Amino acid sequence: MTILTARVPDELAGMRLDQCLAEMFPDYSRSKLQTWVKDGRVLVDGEQRKGREKLDGGEEIELDAEAEQVVEYDAEDIPLDIIYEDESILIVNKPAGLVVHPAVGNWTGTLVNALLNHAPHLDILPRAGIVHRIDKETSGLLMVAKTLQAHNSLVEQLQERSIHREYLALVKGWMTAGGTVDQPIGRHPVDRKRNAVRRDGKEAVTHYRLEQRFKRHTLIRVKLETGRTHQIRVHMTHINYPLIGDQVYGGRFQMPAECNPALAEALRSFKRQALHATKLGLEHPETGEYMEWELPMPEDMQNLIKLLTENELDQT
Repeated sequence: MTILTARVPDELAGMRLDQCLAEMFPDYSRSKLQTWVKDGRVLVDGEQRKGREKLDGGEEIELDAEAEQVVEYDAEDIPLDIIYEDESILIVNKPAGLVVHPAVGNWTGTLVNALLNHAPHLDILPRAGIVHRIDKETSGLLMVAKTLQAHNSLVEQLQERSIHREYLALVKGWMTAGGTVDQPIGRHPVDRKRNAVRRDGKEAVTHYRLEQRFKRHTLIRVKLETGRTHQIRVHMTHINYPLIGDQVYGGRFQMPAECNPALAEALRSFKRQALHATKLGLEHPETGEYMEWELPMPEDMQNLIKLLTENELDQT
């Protein structure tokens, strides 16, 4: 048994207890949460309440959660690049090409399968402890909870937007300055596998600043305020600076002018979005200490930077 605690956010005021629980603890099924309410394993400000009772917002919720197997995927001996690990959390460097969670078309060979091999007890945690994802073809830092308490803490930090996440991205086009994209994101109206900026979407805020400029490309550092699916890729395409190599949002490949042969070949063969989760900061779930990790770009992106720089010199 594990006691999870959380405060009802003001935006859920007026909702029923069972509805609030579904929003606040999305990794448990509604039926499981309703059962726990009936069994008296949910306290609101220290008292038992019925699932249909409405809340005012600000109440303290205590949830007596069961540690039971919730992940049923197979453990697989897949190498993990572990950056940090203790009894509560695990920080990994995910390579480009590795799917984070099993899904249609990728039931095996994922980060979840690798985690279950490294730490079998993660099968009692929602999504094997993974509280956020990065796309298959995005590389970089990703956090994993190793206990229910840590999982609850990291999810709460994500909801409060206190997790610090920075990315490095190579985009097409010569940017003149950094800025912020504050545009809601939702499902693309035609292609359901894509997302798009749309008025009825969910709030999405992306901050970016310039790191290095080339004649027809820019290296930017991106800070996420929210974490929508494909957020950086959608927002950068929306402002007409799509990521190099983005096969979904980047549009048809066009060779930029004034490319030397080496750069032209590198751009033509770069088949993933040039995006790397370079920095991750969080409050440790047990100690409360702020911890931060930073990784350099992987070799393929570093090589692109090198060739872009050399191409600039060739033109002078």
